[in-house]
Amino acid sequence: MTEVAAPQPVRTESLNAVRDIIPVRCYQRSARRATVALVQATVLWLLPVVALLFTDTWYFVLPLWLFAGLAVAGLFVLGHDASHGALVSSRSANRVIAQLCMAPSAHVEAAWDLGHNRIHHGYTTREGFDFVWHPLTPEQYRGLGTFAKLQHRLEWSWIGSGAYFLRSVWWDKMWRYNAPGKRRNAIIRDKTTLTIAMVLALGGAATFGALTGGVVAAFWVPVKLFVVPFLLFVHIIGWTVYVHHVAPDIRWWPRKEWSQFRGQMESTTILRMPRLVNWLWFHNIFVHVPHHVDARIPFHQLPAAAAAIAEHYPHTVRSGRLTLRDYLHTTRSCKLYDFEQGRWLPYAAATTPAA
Repeated sequence: MTEVAAPQPVRTESLNAVRDIIPVRCYQRSARRATVALVQATVLWLLPVVALLFTDTWYFVLPLWLFAGLAVAGLFVLGHDASHGALVSSRSANRVIAQLCMAPSAHVEAAWDLGHNRIHHGYTTREGFDFVWHPLTPEQYRGLGTFAKLQHRLEWSWIGSGAYFLRSVWWDKMWRYNAPGKRRNAIIRDKTTLTIAMVLALGGAATFGALTGGVVAAFWVPVKLFVVPFLLFVHIIGWTVYVHHVAPDIRWWPRKEWSQFRGQMESTTILRMPRLVNWLWFHNIFVHVPHHVDARIPFHQLPAAAAAIAEHYPHTVRSGRLTLRDYLHTTRSCKLYDFEQGRWLPYAAATTPAA
C-alpha cells in the first residue's frame, strides 16, 4: 500500500482510550440515511436480476452478472452493519434487516454474528483465535499433504480470495459449523428459514425457466439469476476481507503479545477507493480502522471517526490508496507467517526445516 506509516515502538494504550477520542456524533444513527442506503442497494440488486431474467445475450449477461455480484455485496455490507447493531436504533429491526440483506448472499445471520462479530472482531489477528485469513507457519505448511498445499497456493493467490472465503468462512464456519450452547437454536432457526427462502427462490426461477424455455432453461435460469452473482459476491467479499487484514506491514500476533489495541488499531487499514464505487456498493467498509475500534459506529459516520482517530494516532493508523499493484505485491509476499519474528514469508521459507 502507499502512504503507510513507518513501524513505530509498541504502544500500550487500551482500545477504550481510542474510543474516548471519537466524537459522540459519530455514534448517531440516521433512519433516513439507512433507508436511502437500503432502497438504493435493493434497487441496484433488482435491476440486473430482472434484466437477466429477460436476456441470454452474452454481451448483456456478462456485465449484468458483474453488477448483480456487486449489488449482492452492497446489500451484504449493509446487512453486516445491521448485524453489528449499527444501522438503525432498534435492535430487533437491525436483526431483521441483517437477515433480509444477507439472504441474497446465502449468509446465516446468527452464525455470522458468532463468527464475525464475536470471534473475528473480538480477537482480530490473534494467533489461534481469529480464523479469517489466519496464516500458516512454515512448519504447518510443510505438514500439509499435496492436495492441501495446492489448495493453500490457490486460496492465497491473487485469484484465490473467493475460493478461500467460500470454503473457510461461508461453508466451514457458517453452514457446516454447529455452535454449542445457547446460540445453537438461533443458528438452526436461521439456517432453516434461509434454506426455505433459497429453495423457494431457486424453485421459482426454475419454474419460470421451464415454462418459458423448457428443461435446459429450468436449470439455466436459477444459475443465471442467483448462482453466478453469488459466486461473484464471494470473490468480492473475500478480496475485501483479505485487503483489510493482510499486507506485508500488517502483523499477526502471538497470543501473549496480542492486545485489543494491537489487533484493532495496528492490524487493520483505511483504504481509499473511487468515490462512486464506494457510494454505490461498499458504504465506507474500506474505512476499516474505526469499524474495528468500535463496530457500533454506523457506516456513514466512519470517515469522521477515522479522522478523529488518525489525528490522535497518526503513526499507528495505516492509510493508503487501494491499488491493483499493491494487491498483487501483497499476494506475492504474504504466503506464510513467522509469529516469533512477526513477519510474512514466501513459500520458499517452508522448503528448509528450521535449525
